[in-house]
This record gives sequence, structure tokens and C-alpha cells, in this order.
Amino acid sequence: MNIYVGNLSLEMTEDELRKEFTEFGEVISVTIMNDKYIGSGQPRGYGYVEMASKSEGVTAIANLEGKKLRDRVVNVVEALPLSNKSGMAIPDIRNNNRSNRKRERKYQMI
Repeated sequence: MNIYVGNLSLEMTEDELRKEFTEFGEVISVTIMNDKYIGSGQPRGYGYVEMASKSEGVTAIANLEGKKLRDRVVNVVEALPLSNKSGMAIPDIRNNNRSNRKRERKYQMI
């Protein structure tokens, strides 16, 4: 089960977050998001924890939602999947890119 953890302190480490979730079951991975794409590498204040089973994840969410970690009340919810289960149309950028379209020119003979 993948779990979203929001409103994290900028000083929170992945090891500290892992420790909080390990109390409720096996933690597969912990990732705190940062600005590596911008270049600063600063934490963004949210992350994801992947737990081995859904039942352990549900227990962790119930116990950690609203808990204070490093003087901040965290939001803990089940992470939404990246798939299109809601029925909303997700544009296919690869096929919609102008540079990928064939350009046709119509010349008029005089």
C-alpha cells in the first residue's frame, strides 16, 4: 500500500519517517520529495511510504493521521494511483505535440 504523508517538517529525514511507520508493519520504501529538478535539493514537505500490506497501511494511517511530528501536524492518507480509474481523459502528450504532426502544405498553381 502506498501512503501519502503531507505537511512534513523540512528537517524530517526518511529514516525518522520510516521509524514512525515501522511501528505498524513492514515498510518497503520511504521517499521524501525534494526540488532536485530545480537544483536546490530542498525538501518539499511531503513524501510517500510504501507498506507491505494494505491492512498494515490502514492501521498506520489511522494512527498517524493528525499526529505531531517535529512540531507539525501531518496529513496521512492512502496515495492515489497514477492510473486513469476516474474516467477523466488524460491527454497523450506524445501524440499531441505539434512537432510530431505531419505538416501539409497546399500550394496553389497560378
